[in-house]
Amino acid sequence: MAGGMQRGRSRPSLGERAADSGVAPAPPPGAPPPRPPAREPAAGRHCWVLTPPGADGTVPGLLVEWRQSASGWQGRVAYAVPGPHGPVLVEAWLPAGSLEQR
Repeated sequence: MAGGMQRGRSRPSLGERAADSGVAPAPPPGAPPPRPPAREPAAGRHCWVLTPPGADGTVPGLLVEWRQSASGWQGRVAYAVPGPHGPVLVEAWLPAGSLEQR
């Protein structure tokens, strides 16, 4: 299957899309980082956050940006979890495997 898509899914996951994005891997330690291409700021994208810290199950989230680290792709997401006095907004970098396209 193209792009490593799993059976039964009609679209690739966010992690698969990030891997297929053509963005070069992180530079070696000590090397200057490459300049990012000029582009317009993008609006966030809705996503599902799978079993995020502080919540059970899957919760809706807003994917703000991607980065590549030594351990793989990560997405910066915002999502709400239950708190003692109502919902609490969390912003965190999570592994791409914890995020799904909504």
